[in-house]
Amino acid sequence: MPDPAQWPAATEITAGALRLEPLRAAHAAEAFTLLDDVRLHTWIGGRPLSPEQLHARYRRLEQGRSPDGEQGWLNWMLRRNSDRRLVGTVQATLERTPDGRVTAELAWVIGTAHQGHGHARTGALAMAHWLRTQRVDVLLAHVHPEHRASAGVARALGLTPTDTVVDGEIRWSSEAPPSGPGT
Repeated sequence: MPDPAQWPAATEITAGALRLEPLRAAHAAEAFTLLDDVRLHTWIGGRPLSPEQLHARYRRLEQGRSPDGEQGWLNWMLRRNSDRRLVGTVQATLERTPDGRVTAELAWVIGTAHQGHGHARTGALAMAHWLRTQRVDVLLAHVHPEHRASAGVARALGLTPTDTVVDGEIRWSSEAPPSGPGT
């Protein structure tokens, strides 16, 4: 990925009982019923988007990059193979560091009715594996300190918590912390 404007495009991924479908604006209507739940915002704040807002957001994200090309946007809908229902989403925001490495900020959301079945872990692991095949160097996630389920997913991805806190969330990273004198 020599040019930041040339980010990889999300492709379909099969992962056990799930299929990761690249997000399209057409997913918005189906996803609205999954995501229209205030309980999903317990840890991240905000509130559910209206159907129109969700469609507009998906239309923007479908472009695969920020308007200036500085970020790559990879988003997948998680669909359960057994009944073809959407159960959640996974996403990665790609950026290039000044020294040329590529980082991916990861996130996952599982519909309330589908939580506790390993979907976040399965989807996030499949996404992380795919990202590594795309030469992503560092995986990051921000997890609320009380959200044990998301901390478990981050741990499964091989991430470790750092001392960095952003908006009340702990940054987890696949990158080992720098070792300084005396460590």
